[in-house]
Amino acid sequence: MTYNTTPPRFLNSGKVKDVYDMGDGTLMFRFSDRVSAFDVQFYDIIPRKGEVLCKFAQYWFRNISVPNHFVCSLSDTEMLVKKMDMIPLECVVRGYLYGSLMSRFKNNQVELPPNSDTELASQLASPIFDPTTKSKHDRPISRQYAIESGLVTAHQYDTLSDVSISIYKTMAKQVDAAGFILADLKLEFGIMDGQILLGDSIGPDEYRLWPKDSYVIGQRQDSYDKQILRDWLVEAGWEKKFQDDLSLGVESQPPDIPSDISEKITARYISSYAAITGLDI
Repeated sequence: MTYNTTPPRFLNSGKVKDVYDMGDGTLMFRFSDRVSAFDVQFYDIIPRKGEVLCKFAQYWFRNISVPNHFVCSLSDTEMLVKKMDMIPLECVVRGYLYGSLMSRFKNNQVELPPNSDTELASQLASPIFDPTTKSKHDRPISRQYAIESGLVTAHQYDTLSDVSISIYKTMAKQVDAAGFILADLKLEFGIMDGQILLGDSIGPDEYRLWPKDSYVIGQRQDSYDKQILRDWLVEAGWEKKFQDDLSLGVESQPPDIPSDISEKITARYISSYAAITGLDI
């Protein structure tokens, strides 16, 4: 396969990825070691995070039987994807009562599937599609709002719901065999030539992953994703400060990440990749 040799044009930097236009209908994703939590970007990095995220994304795109935008790998931290018009929804699927879903349930802001347990970290009777806006501070939205606001058509919303839940179930089955629980998952989709394609990235920044051997209903779960950083921030009181800053319209200044936290995240990203994919990194 021959690709355009025009120098890539930088488009933007996200929380993790730098995106370049290759000039031939494709984009290059360059994954970094940057990390964010509670919508705050940290100055510190997580070593090898970008490499693991890139390889996880490539693995899932190759092994999930859903049309997607992946073209090929370019390096340990770079991959080529098809350019498409991104759908302005974060397609979240939740299989367990945890995180913001638990908070919203306690505040009577969301209904759970019938016969679902209501204890923290309990498995829902069936996975639910729980989309959010795509912005710096994402917020959950209903099917009615998504359609009436012109974010998607009714057909697109229902397709995204069905496909997202199907992907979640496929991934949950595979991670279960590797000794993990997939608690929830965030996906993004785009449109190319009238077809909805799975896009963006899939990895530990887009899901909660719990080890089965330490899973206990009713308590905070051990994790193999960036929840490790979120938990440290909560325990150290930083989440409250971030929320207070947000309410005042002040940009939060993040703390330094302790070395033991960053090392733990790196080790768990790498070990979960090996366990789930059966591949070395």
